[in-house]
Amino acid sequence: MNFTIKTFSELTTTELYQILQLRAEVFVVEQDCVYQDVDFKDQKALHVFGLKNDKIVAYTRIFKPGDYFENSSIGRVVVAALERKFGFGHEIMKASIKVIKDHFNEDTITISAQKYLKKFYESHNFIQVGEEYLEDGIPHIRMDTK
Repeated sequence: MNFTIKTFSELTTTELYQILQLRAEVFVVEQDCVYQDVDFKDQKALHVFGLKNDKIVAYTRIFKPGDYFENSSIGRVVVAALERKFGFGHEIMKASIKVIKDHFNEDTITISAQKYLKKFYESHNFIQVGEEYLEDGIPHIRMDTK
């Protein structure tokens, strides 16, 4: 899968609509979590996404140091439910880590990870930092790159 990287202002209205639809489909509907996804942080982020048949099926948003956490960060990591069996989650994480290195010249990355995905993120060289906490009613852990 090839990934596209855009600032908020570079996104087309169709791309933005597809991103918001995918995030709502997974984070609100599938995970049965009522929360405010549109949080005015998208304007600061770099948006990384992969297309399949002209539809966004994998997505992350990237922040430079200080815009979300002290370190660079990756958030809203999402892959459409029907596309998860193809390894797109691993592909978009690798691409997102590369974006941080290429755009911000940073190696230290912080994420707020859903706890059940701990092993997935560990496979990308993240380690748990601190205790579990609730974010939007879902158990999360802070993870940093090693």
